[in-house]
Amino acid sequence: MKKNILIVEDHELTRFGLKTAFDGVDYVGEIYEAESAETAIDIFNNNPVDIVIMDLGLPNMNGIEATKKIKNSGKDVKIVILTSHNDEKEVLNSLRAGANAYCSKEINPQRLIEVVHSVSEGAAWFDPSVAHIVLKAGANADNSDNTTNHKDYDLTSREAQILKLMTEGYSNMEIARLLVISINTTKAHVASILQKLEVDDRLQAALKALKNKIV
Repeated sequence: MKKNILIVEDHELTRFGLKTAFDGVDYVGEIYEAESAETAIDIFNNNPVDIVIMDLGLPNMNGIEATKKIKNSGKDVKIVILTSHNDEKEVLNSLRAGANAYCSKEINPQRLIEVVHSVSEGAAWFDPSVAHIVLKAGANADNSDNTTNHKDYDLTSREAQILKLMTEGYSNMEIARLLVISINTTKAHVASILQKLEVDDRLQAALKALKNKIV
């Protein structure tokens, strides 16, 4: 199934470059464009958007606030942050806002196309330049809450195996191929993992797994 993408970027040349990169990609349907968060929210509310590529440095409302508003809509949408910043506060605030991926604007266009596709299938992805920030945050939370370190989440060996692959950024389809199981079986395992870890999505599951050294 094709995915409709909304590109939110205030610099026209950058926005044009992104649209050009995704034009003709096999998994991409409609491509919408917005130069501001306000316009992006209006487009999102009135069109079937599956993936948002969000710049952080927008005029007026910034990308983090826009991400919160879009995520709070209750619709099933994936948000990929694309920015030139790797400030620790911005990275963590983006994740708290609900971002599914955090990419540097220096990323290779083909790699970005692969990342967006992976995220659309349920994976989480962090640019290598900011991955250490996410791991550091998980370690700090781990140190401040030792009571969770040894909690038994009652994962089966297969669930633990799938959770490890989730922390490495694999999508459901990729996990199914790697483990030679059906996509429906994979989805059932993922649903069970989320329930046992008491989290809402794959990103929270991956972070909790890293924080509590489950995998």
